[in-house]
Amino acid sequence: MKYMSEKKEKYYITTPIYYPSSNLHIGHTYCTVMADAMARFKRLSGYDVHFLTGTDEHGLKIQQIADKEGVTPQEYVDKIVSGIKDLWATMEISYDDFIRTTEERHVSRVQQIFNKMNEKGDIYKSEYEGWYCTPCESFWTESQLEDGKCPDCGRPVEKAQEEAYFFRLSKYGDRILQLYEDHPEFLLPDSRRNEMKEFIKQGLEDLCISRSTFDWGIQVPVDPKHVIYVWLDALSNYITALGYPDDPEQFNHYWPANVHLVGKEIVRFHSIIWPAMLMSLDIPLPKQVLGHGWLLIDGGKMSKSKGNVVDPVVLIDRYGIDALKYFLLREYTFGQDGIFTNEVMLKRMNFDLANDLGNLVSRTTAMIEKYCDGIIPDATTEDDIDRDLKEIAVSVAPKVEADMDKFAFNMALENIWVLVRRANKYIDEKTPWILAKDESRKAELDTCMHNLAEALRIVSILIYPYMHTTTEKIREQLGISGEVKWEDTFTFDMLDHEKVCRGEAIFPRLDIEKELAELEALKGKPEEENVPLELKPEITYDDFAKIDFRVGLIEKAEKHPKADKLLVFQVKMGTERRQIISGVANYFKPEEMVGQKVIVVANLAPRKLRGLESKGMIMFANNGERYEIVGTIAEDGKVVE
Repeated sequence: MKYMSEKKEKYYITTPIYYPSSNLHIGHTYCTVMADAMARFKRLSGYDVHFLTGTDEHGLKIQQIADKEGVTPQEYVDKIVSGIKDLWATMEISYDDFIRTTEERHVSRVQQIFNKMNEKGDIYKSEYEGWYCTPCESFWTESQLEDGKCPDCGRPVEKAQEEAYFFRLSKYGDRILQLYEDHPEFLLPDSRRNEMKEFIKQGLEDLCISRSTFDWGIQVPVDPKHVIYVWLDALSNYITALGYPDDPEQFNHYWPANVHLVGKEIVRFHSIIWPAMLMSLDIPLPKQVLGHGWLLIDGGKMSKSKGNVVDPVVLIDRYGIDALKYFLLREYTFGQDGIFTNEVMLKRMNFDLANDLGNLVSRTTAMIEKYCDGIIPDATTEDDIDRDLKEIAVSVAPKVEADMDKFAFNMALENIWVLVRRANKYIDEKTPWILAKDESRKAELDTCMHNLAEALRIVSILIYPYMHTTTEKIREQLGISGEVKWEDTFTFDMLDHEKVCRGEAIFPRLDIEKELAELEALKGKPEEENVPLELKPEITYDDFAKIDFRVGLIEKAEKHPKADKLLVFQVKMGTERRQIISGVANYFKPEEMVGQKVIVVANLAPRKLRGLESKGMIMFANNGERYEIVGTIAEDGKVVE
């Protein structure tokens, strides 16, 4: 069995299990590509790797979508999951296991987990009343809402009250804070850990872990009227997939996980709820939870519900898997949000892949065919330029290893490209076309060809975790056979008269303007006519008349010290100055808001948002792409629009 491997050390890495409410977009691809690159790198480095991904298939949202489509929830998720597996196959994602929360192996084990936590005294039945966000499958208290909306996704919430089972999450708050203190590496980047500390310090409430108003979920074993609420169900996948609790052999081999790789919007669940569950079960904690940033379009998060998604299959069909993977890993800094545009992607592909790597492969193989009858020659001379290329070539691997330990994929690739660019410069310095004209310098020419081939051999190994298909193409053109071995990056002069076979350009140069136009054309879809908007419940004029609108001047704006999404405004309305907090940091920079005249709901009851009081509400509206300030304010201070 795989987990009986004699390799030096185990490495267990997971992605989130994706919610199959619709097809995945490039934001999900980003996370999975990172996990795949790390899994491939660790395998290449000699580790015994287990890479898990999968789908989270229960919950009210799935049931509602299935009802609308006239199919059962199982039929609906089966179709979507099939598409997800096809996407990962297209992207050559090297997962070792794919867990579905509807699988019997997961269902039965989640019920056993519930029973264990119940026997520990950590589960009890009570009444739940709070605000529920269906898209996020999350309950919130009044104080946790931001501008009356879900603090995670910014969408409307609805009041919910029902009988439910609860997990004593509050019991574990101090232990989790101590975990952060003793092992700060448990949750990275630091900004995420600091945010979670503040969240816990405000007071953890016990967690609702069952629902009784719908039935698409795993039945509570002690009370079949209830289904287990999504987070206890979903988070358990990381151990149920390994056989916990009834099949301990694989579980004991791979657990604890080395890394849970997740998007920043679900860090809270993985760094607070999940460790608390594991503490309740007396199971060792994972070594790390890493929260990556979002890919943003027009300043907003890429989202299926917003419809501003990019289909990775379209990009793969046009540019290839490796080009897309390279862009995602090279362009963005782990942990930070990144702006996705087609132009940035195409320029990166042209400059790095076509101009640098593709050009180096084409030039090298063409010259070896022309000057050396297609056979890689020996190197019998050496000067300072040769030594410099060799020293750089054998120094890259340790730098890549250090970068990968920090999940700094962009820096790992930048260090590899230092060698790629140095090899291109080496050609210009050596001028082999001049050496070829002088028979007395044939040995220098042979050395030049040998060193270029050696540099490319090392590059082909270094890029394997990120672009394994390109590795194979380079090695095929260089006539290299045999296994790709990481240790071979530490040694120069390993080639032995291989016969090159020049092929087509591995990364053809792109006409960026033409590509941009064609991508835009592919994206365009005719808008449906007269489709009713999804609105909140209807109100009467009397309800509306209760709202007191006032004109306010924003005198100061700054980011909330404890929440990335919130801006804190100091607003003057007539004779009064107020502090108003709005969840619009993803759409507006503080400095561009100062001096703006805005409409304020002045008689909204004050409330605290992440520790700061907000007195009122500034009016913003979503135009389908981003939030905009509502209304145009005339010079006399009246609202004219």
